[in-house]
Amino acid sequence: MKSEIVFLLNRISQTIERYAMLQSGQRVGVAVSGGADSVCLLYALRELAPRWKLSLHVLHLDHGLRGAESRNDAEFVRRLAAHLALPVTIRAVDLSSHAGNLEQAGRQTRVAFFRELIQSGEVDRVALGHTRNDQAETVLFRFLRGAGTAGLAGIRPVTSDGIIRPLLETDRSEVEAFLRTCGVAWREDSTNGSLDFARNRIRHHLLPQLAEEWNPAITEALSRTADWALEEEAYWQTEIDALAARTLVEREGAVLVRAADLTALPVAAARRLVRRAMERVKGDLRGIDFDHIAKVLELAAAQEGDGRFQPTGLDICRSFEWLRFSLPTPQPPDYQAPAAVPGVVRVPGTSVVISLDLIERADFSSGARSVYNEVDTSCLDWCALSGPLECRNWRPGDQYQPCGSAGVEKIKTFFQQARIPIWERRNWPILVNGPSIVWARQFGPAAAFAASPDSRTLLVVRERIGIERSGVIEDGEFRGL
Repeated sequence: MKSEIVFLLNRISQTIERYAMLQSGQRVGVAVSGGADSVCLLYALRELAPRWKLSLHVLHLDHGLRGAESRNDAEFVRRLAAHLALPVTIRAVDLSSHAGNLEQAGRQTRVAFFRELIQSGEVDRVALGHTRNDQAETVLFRFLRGAGTAGLAGIRPVTSDGIIRPLLETDRSEVEAFLRTCGVAWREDSTNGSLDFARNRIRHHLLPQLAEEWNPAITEALSRTADWALEEEAYWQTEIDALAARTLVEREGAVLVRAADLTALPVAAARRLVRRAMERVKGDLRGIDFDHIAKVLELAAAQEGDGRFQPTGLDICRSFEWLRFSLPTPQPPDYQAPAAVPGVVRVPGTSVVISLDLIERADFSSGARSVYNEVDTSCLDWCALSGPLECRNWRPGDQYQPCGSAGVEKIKTFFQQARIPIWERRNWPILVNGPSIVWARQFGPAAAFAASPDSRTLLVVRERIGIERSGVIEDGEFRGL
């Protein structure tokens, strides 16, 4: 075996070991487009397979974007797999009618294909043929778009879902030299020369210009930048994991954080914590840029505790001391439901459960009193009520006089005094008896209906947090209006 072939195989082997890409006996899907990089990857892994006792499986996705050329690529891969006596899976999709970014759509479709094979157990890893040149192009592209350290980390050598890139420390020129030495043919994608794609303009114009006028080793420099940024992010990942566990609160599909917790952090940590909150809700950070992060930190630093904005795929709201990250959702409808006595009702869109029980004053023993004197418990005079009770959500304009209050006030005023965030108000439960509000969550019974020492029968209202057994909840389900 020629020395240049041995050198390249050793380089790839070192990359695999450096990033712990493979374990002995694994089944590895090799993504082969037919281009030089992926064909080199297939031949290299075939040579290295005995070292890790690997079973290789060739994978190819035909996007259907280049007509006969795409079909010929698929046939080339099929013949290549047969020549090497390797199993092959070829899937065809049609993205020709896709109205958005075709490059991004193609990438998402490929990743979904690979993840499906990994999750199904058909393969343990999927190896992609990205080289050091691809890394340099990615870093430069993201830098020009204003990416931070996470973006400058570029293409990950290994991802959490099982994607590996053994050629990431190998130059494209080395790949082609390897194939020529081995006498192996490959196919050229005609779209690689099209300047309609930003990556091709970087590859064919910007990088060569930078190499000629600024730094002949620009590819190596950008690749080192990615390596540096990746190590930085690995450190911060551990730090932010611990910080998020202490400061981020997940509640009913949203993530909350205290503004003071954000402003107390160094800016570097605060930015990363905001990104973590966004990613936890949205699932990714596509469409999120520096300005969005800065806007969140501005909301946290503002003395007035309110504000809202909606970056791509997110709804971020400040109310009093809290910031809330959630998906954009339509305003929930009003709800109203009969409140059976005795019985329980669960407040829609929350984990709040309200139970209603009757107890005679004579039976109000010290043991029962210790339960019913809890903070989340109120007692009404059952005899002062007439007709059925209903539970509904708070609505603007609602007002009543709670027990102990000097007069009638709008419930909105109580919200402000108690610093109830605006996102919790919409589903705030109210008990009504005809037109009268007799009880409101946290603010207690109305003065006119509150139990007194002379009350013979008490209606005990308790609010609890948590999911009740379905058989108990069914009697108190709410209906939308």
